[in-house]
Amino acid sequence: MHRNRKATPGACKARSAATTALLAAATLLAGCERGSSNGPGDSASGPSGCPAAHARAQAAVSRAERADVPWNGPTTGPTGVSGKTLVYVAQTMTNPGVAGAAKGVREAARVIGWNVRVIDGGGTPARIQAAMSDAVALRPSGIVIGGFDPNSTSKQVARANAAGIPLIGWHAVAAPGPSRRPELFTNVTTKVEDVARASAQWVISTSNGNAGVVVFTDASIPFAKNKSELIRKELAACSGVKLLAYENIPIPDASSRTPREVSSLLSRFQGEWTHSVAINDLYFADAAPAFRAAGKKGSGPPFNIGAGDGDPSAFQRINSKQYQAATVPEPLSLQGWQIVDEFNRAFSGRPASGYVAPIHITTAHNSDGATTWDPSGYREAYRKIWGR
Repeated sequence: MHRNRKATPGACKARSAATTALLAAATLLAGCERGSSNGPGDSASGPSGCPAAHARAQAAVSRAERADVPWNGPTTGPTGVSGKTLVYVAQTMTNPGVAGAAKGVREAARVIGWNVRVIDGGGTPARIQAAMSDAVALRPSGIVIGGFDPNSTSKQVARANAAGIPLIGWHAVAAPGPSRRPELFTNVTTKVEDVARASAQWVISTSNGNAGVVVFTDASIPFAKNKSELIRKELAACSGVKLLAYENIPIPDASSRTPREVSSLLSRFQGEWTHSVAINDLYFADAAPAFRAAGKKGSGPPFNIGAGDGDPSAFQRINSKQYQAATVPEPLSLQGWQIVDEFNRAFSGRPASGYVAPIHITTAHNSDGATTWDPSGYREAYRKIWGR
């Protein structure tokens, strides 16, 4: 990351100096202009608000922004079995992460030769329970729990377990890997601790440890609530970062509530609000009209980072600098392929692979114009494992 230092007050007095070193003086003067502001890739002026934490954050962000990461997932496993049917129960298909993972499952299923049906839970407890009941009644080979807490459908989960139908979660419980309570063959996700840490470190790094932050979350989803609490904890590691507000907006209500809340926050905090972190990128799609109405520039401030899930619309906002500067994207297509591979292991009597995708931070500087975070190597690796 490239960071430009602003001129010090002493340097600004050099405006009346002799004409020697005019080029250097002009550079310094540019940094002294009133109203100048740094973008998210530049350090703020003045000393860091937390030198040690800021240095750690800079190093971590630099690593996470690398785009040339080789495939580090499984290279061996059971040959693809035939004739299987999966049901993907979605928390809501309006959640771009849930929809993106479903798309990856469908793509991988076509390669291995399976059928997939998606049932949309519509984002409400009653509809998600009904969707799970429908899924179990279909007696598929396996069921994907797409982005909701399995404990909210405990009766349906128990029926699936009793029927011997393996369950695999996507962002269903807090940690990746197998789960005993609730009983899941595995849960596919990045490590929430790493995602939360990366998003908070990006704020610390790009603000030079001096920021006023708003965090957006959905406390009705345990996974999301845990993520936002971890974000808050990591931000607190920097004494120069002030948490201005912690906004709980359920994802199904985001389109209606976010614009109102953002307008209120802008009125309350005005210039204090420099950065935002949201547990899902979609909050910034819904916030954009309020920022625009308030006369805020699309390139910020506030500089906004999504701590998941990195859907195409988030990449478009980042690439065009329209009210989002960065995201910590899930490799949604890769995770869909991983879900299919994990089911293949379950059907073959093998244990879960244990694979967890590494963390990545996407900005306009490293996206190369892409609209998804799609690491290389996984399609070839899984095809080779399955013999397809």
